[in-house]
Amino acid sequence: MDTQSLRLFVLAADKLNISAAGRQLGMAPAVASSKLAKLEMSLGADLLHRSTRKVSLSLQGAEFLPYAREILAQEDAARAALGLTRQDVAGTLRFAAPSTFSQLYIMPLLPELLDRHPGLNLDLRLSDTPFDLIDGSFDLALRNSALEDSSLKARKLANDTRLLCASPEYLAEHGTPHHPEDLKAHKLLAFRHQSARKLVCKSGETGHFDPAVATSRLTIDDGLSQKIATLGGAGISANSLWSVYRELANGTLVRVLPDYEVDDRTVLWLVYPKANVLTPKVRIFIDFLLEKIGKSPPWET
Repeated sequence: MDTQSLRLFVLAADKLNISAAGRQLGMAPAVASSKLAKLEMSLGADLLHRSTRKVSLSLQGAEFLPYAREILAQEDAARAALGLTRQDVAGTLRFAAPSTFSQLYIMPLLPELLDRHPGLNLDLRLSDTPFDLIDGSFDLALRNSALEDSSLKARKLANDTRLLCASPEYLAEHGTPHHPEDLKAHKLLAFRHQSARKLVCKSGETGHFDPAVATSRLTIDDGLSQKIATLGGAGISANSLWSVYRELANGTLVRVLPDYEVDDRTVLWLVYPKANVLTPKVRIFIDFLLEKIGKSPPWET
């Protein structure tokens, strides 16, 4: 199978523009259209729907796309193993990550990454709601949850300590809880699709942070919005230390039940499908994030 035609198909699927995909590969529009037509003929399937106004993926094209990406990834890795990869990495990296962490720590770094590698493009999916790495055909993702999926490989970026906090104003009005059982009488901020969180004390005593059994009038699916609501006095919330360490330091947030931590085995993982090879563009991005964040996480120093 002609991998150049596969590369053209993947670019056209990403851009939904055959001419633009062809130009990126140095092809005239007519040549690009002809190559895609030959690929479809060899596969016996229409991969793209074309009209005078737009290009869209067919159902067969959507099913074939992750396999095309994998074939190209294998080719890039094989060339890298033989020293045939250009030093300047090129192509599009599809990356998924929690939006709150990305806004605080990743987005400010991207101009430097793109300056280092002019041929690299980033296609980002940033959301604090759960996503499927494999179904989404992502090259790499950042996950801040326990890693239990056996189909994934991972590199640890940093620890993800989680704790409870509230604003001084909220605690002044509603009182300070001294034991997990006291939380039942408080306003707790609920994160969507999040089950009760186990709390573990330094002494070994345990408890739970469970908005379902307390007063919970606010359910949120975005970490930054949860922090803003907590700062505004909406209640007590469970947060990652990387999200609130500045506010804890300047006193705009106060740690609640300071002897307890949320025990849900969370770590910041950089993950990719086990079936995928570690392509040069993925390796470069992983190494960059480890250099800029993992080597000395600011919330731990």
